[in-house]
Amino acid sequence: MMSALDSTSTRPYLIRALYEWCTDNGLTPYIAVVVDERVQVPREFVQNGEIVLNISFDATSSLKLGNDFVEFKARFGGVAREIIVPMDRIIAIYARENGQGMAFPVSAPAAPTDEATTDQVQVEAPSVAPTPAEPGRGGIQLVQSSEPEEGQDNDPEPPVPPSSGKHKRPALKRIK
Repeated sequence: MMSALDSTSTRPYLIRALYEWCTDNGLTPYIAVVVDERVQVPREFVQNGEIVLNISFDATSSLKLGNDFVEFKARFGGVAREIIVPMDRIIAIYARENGQGMAFPVSAPAAPTDEATTDQVQVEAPSVAPTPAEPGRGGIQLVQSSEPEEGQDNDPEPPVPPSSGKHKRPALKRIK
């Protein structure tokens, strides 16, 4: 019989379930990722060691939500890139339209994670003040962009860096 310490992580199963929930409800699934040397993403889009990726069907090709990695191809600024994200680097999955989703604890790259501490959250819309994290625990805070999202196009690309001049989308920020 397998003990809880020997079992596989629940994170990939929860990510797949929330991805399916988003797509079934016509919502756009985004993942927030803590970037380290194992994460293969365009570094010019990384801000404060994190990146938010649109993993919707329209934004990706060859999407694989495996037990160890999320892998897909996507266009960034018109350039096709191959993206590889280890599951333990994903800190949240949520729907762009309503902020509903789940946050995960950040795990040390070499240390195993305790999936029992997974936090379920609803990220508030950008116009609402974020709720402070529970004392003593990490939390997710939605950071309001400095520019309004008027006439939001259905651009399947992830948020662009601030230097590009396009409008910014909300981003998740981990608070301690």
